[in-house]
This record gives sequence, C-alpha cells and structure tokens, in this order.
Amino acid sequence: MAAKTDAAPAREARLEKPRLALAIATALGVGYIPKAPGTFGSLVGVATAFLSAVFFLRPASLGGFFSFHPSHDAVLMDKHFLVPGSDVHDAVLALPIFCALALLVLLGAIGVWSASRAAVYAGIKDPQFVVVDEVAGQHLALLLPLIPIALPNLTAHMDFSTFAIFFALSLVNWKYLLLGFILFRVFDVWKPWPVRQMEKLPGGWGIMADDWMAGIYAAILLRVALHFGLLSLHIGWV
Repeated sequence: MAAKTDAAPAREARLEKPRLALAIATALGVGYIPKAPGTFGSLVGVATAFLSAVFFLRPASLGGFFSFHPSHDAVLMDKHFLVPGSDVHDAVLALPIFCALALLVLLGAIGVWSASRAAVYAGIKDPQFVVVDEVAGQHLALLLPLIPIALPNLTAHMDFSTFAIFFALSLVNWKYLLLGFILFRVFDVWKPWPVRQMEKLPGGWGIMADDWMAGIYAAILLRVALHFGLLSLHIGWV
C-alpha cells in the first residue's frame, strides 16, 4: 500500500505541465489550431521574418515594396529607404543580418529543447501541436537564399550595409515570401530523402531536423528562382 502511495507523487511530478516549453513548442498556442497546425506554424515563420524586416526598414517606405523589389541603384541613390539620419555605407546597418542568423541558431536550440519536453509530456514522439519545427524550417527557407555563397563576393561588390538593405527588402516582397512558403510546405509534406529519415532521430532532434532539411531543400529552389530573376527581384550579385 505504501508503495502505491509513494508512486503517486512521482507520477504527478512526471506529468507536471511544462508551460514554458509548451508555449514555445506551440508558437504561443498556434499549434492548438485544430485544422492544419503545421501550415499555420509555417505562416508564423513567414510573419516573423516579414515583421523583422519591417522593423529594420522605415515603415513609411513600405508602400512600394509589395509589388517589385527596388533595383540596386535605386536603393543606393534613394535615402528614403533608410531610417532618417542613417548612412547607406554605415556597417552598423548590417547588424540585423547577424541578429537574424543568431536568432535562427537560438530558435533551433530552444526548438529542440521545447519539442523534447512537449513530446515527453504528451507521450507522443511527434505531437501535432508542436509547430516550432515549422517556424524554424520556414525561417531557414527564407533566410538561407539571401546569404552570400562566398564572403569575397560581398566585399568585392558591395558593403555590408547595402547587403543588409537587400536582405530586408527581400523579406517584405510578397512574391519571395509566397514562393518560400509554398516550397517549404511542399517539402515538409512530401518529405523526400533524407527528410523522412531524420524523423527517426531521438527526442526533439527528430522533430526539428526533418523540417530543417525541408527548409534547406526549399531554400535551394528559392535561390535558383532568385538567380534566374523569376520573382522580379533585382538583388545584384546574390
């Protein structure tokens, strides 16, 4: 009888609700949407990437960004694209890029942790309500195509501040966001090799890694689309 009494508190402690982990894993509750939570998780990734670019660019200038990407020369010559008082050659403007990449790594780390905790709590290997993996994968799909393949290209053709402007302008272009979203969802649902195989990794790694790989596949095709000018974007050498 005593054994059963001792086991009860242990069971209660094991099932204690990990509120912070669930908040992160569900993208603040988005994962609880009954229909297509993964799709809505991807939309959270699109929205956060878009809003981060809006925060960087002057809001009053956003009117012309939704149809076509401004040309390289237009960005360099027209200072209204920048925050008033800033200099287009100020390398400090490149800080949002490094912050975005750092946050991408951080999102991956806390995604593994929160997804692991949520899976243990739910008693399911990959709970449907966990959507932080879609958020992280969608971020990869949108950010990776904008990163220069080689840094010598960056230093030879433009400074970091100009690249930062192109980076942000791309993330407010609706064509870029739409194609990135569609490509990621296709690979996330299709799960070509080795996406499905990565689901077999233990714990939160298995939950996150397949979406990372789907994001990489989507990023490759999105980069190809940018290279051939299929999105009406002019991004110079990238």
